[in-house]
Amino acid sequence: MPIIYLSPSTQDWNMYVTGSGSEEYNMNLLADALVPYLLSNGIRYKRNSPSMTAASSIREANTGWYDLYLALHSNAAPEGRYGEERGIIAFYYPGSTEGRRAAELIAQELREIYPLPNKVTTRATTTLGEVRLPRFPSVLVEIGYHDNYEDATWLEGHMDAIAQQLARALTEFFGLPFIYPMTPVEGTVEVRYGTLNLRDAPSASGTVIANLPDGAAVTIYGEWQGWYVVHYGELVGYAAAAYIDT
Repeated sequence: MPIIYLSPSTQDWNMYVTGSGSEEYNMNLLADALVPYLLSNGIRYKRNSPSMTAASSIREANTGWYDLYLALHSNAAPEGRYGEERGIIAFYYPGSTEGRRAAELIAQELREIYPLPNKVTTRATTTLGEVRLPRFPSVLVEIGYHDNYEDATWLEGHMDAIAQQLARALTEFFGLPFIYPMTPVEGTVEVRYGTLNLRDAPSASGTVIANLPDGAAVTIYGEWQGWYVVHYGELVGYAAAAYIDT
């Protein structure tokens, strides 16, 4: 199953014009809203902490391996244009085919909910460290301008909707069905003989990533067409719902 490095902004000095708090505070709220969607869709994640910096987030990510580095930020207009800019920009590294594809999917989904869809764009850059330095595909998305009252208000009032669209882009990127979050349910594997296959896709043709023994305790985070998104210890995958008792 895919795994991402999730890096909400650690910039606690960039304050929202609405007085709701900093960029760090609001992007961590957005990351909080995104987590249930990641869990329900079988997307594993490692997340930075507010005590870190962009540089230490990159260093931590580069000690492991991730299928995507996703940085969540909000923007600010340059000096002399404070409060005058609006829009969303998904940045990617030039030459990164997968980074560009992820950025385009994110922009495509956010256009569905942003009030000015023509101002949702993608852009190649070599200047942003969180795009240039990760050793895997990376996207840094600037979600609105926090010095613009309309953008800041929109973002604050649409955290769940933004999180959902980001998750839709991620599931499309990874080739997974989109599954709405559900209240996690504890389940028990019930098979008469053998084991229950945990697969990397909700299909009998999906690759088996583990064998769950009879009586195994699992946590169910999502359901799709007869398959559960199952967390079993450190493993995440899809298992046939008919063989799990809730």
